Amino acid sequence: MTTDDFTDALDLAHFDRPDVGKLAPAAPMTHPPRILLLYGSLRERSYSRLLTEEAARLLTAMGAETRIFDPGGLPMPDAAPADHPKVRELRTLSEWSEGQVWCSPERHGTITGVFKSQIDWLPLEYRGIRPTQGRTLAVMQVSGGSQSFNAVNTLRVLGRWMRMITIPNQSSVAKAFEEFNEAGRMKPSPYYDRVVDVMEELMKFTLLTRDRRDYFTSRYSERRETSLTAAAAAADLSTIAMAGPSGIA
Repeated sequence: MTTDDFTDALDLAHFDRPDVGKLAPAAPMTHPPRILLLYGSLRERSYSRLLTEEAARLLTAMGAETRIFDPGGLPMPDAAPADHPKVRELRTLSEWSEGQVWCSPERHGTITGVFKSQIDWLPLEYRGIRPTQGRTLAVMQVSGGSQSFNAVNTLRVLGRWMRMITIPNQSSVAKAFEEFNEAGRMKPSPYYDRVVDVMEELMKFTLLTRDRRDYFTSRYSERRETSLTAAAAAADLSTIAMAGPSGIA
């Protein structure tokens, strides 16, 4: 089968045949991977925050630069302008990041409103930049009872919607109140080992994809739409120029 079989529907000017050679970056990045971590509870002893801090320690030990966003003071979506200081902080951190960790408690079978508000403040496009597209993502959850995967499943849906590269591994910590000591550090357990696994995998995927994000996120439909829009704009300008001062061509 050749491209000739698709010429009635396919715009060959924007068709790309993926090739391993196109994945080679011109100049590989040398700075530490930049990882933003978000959590979903405002409680003084927030287990999603404690788990997020544990993940940040592991990522730092693996060579990453990490930032944890504090959701305290972030307004509800649409309840404040987009130039609110906490909204600007969140969006700036998302643009800065090359990978992210999302950790939410499970509440009523899903993620918390605190966590969802953070995602709702991250638009698919902001100032001509997509602050989440092509970034890697690891998802985690904490539960007060038996182990569940409702929150991480929801986070995966959100990650896909935000056009992120969500890694296969994930962490779900059951009865989280039993898994941390008084100092807020996670106790040795299979749950802790799984968190190490997830952060290790996140680092590998981030190192693998960050140099190639522009190529991974380049889409035929968007390339074609951009070209058609530019052509239409150029045609409009040409018509205006030909019309002259009287407005009659």
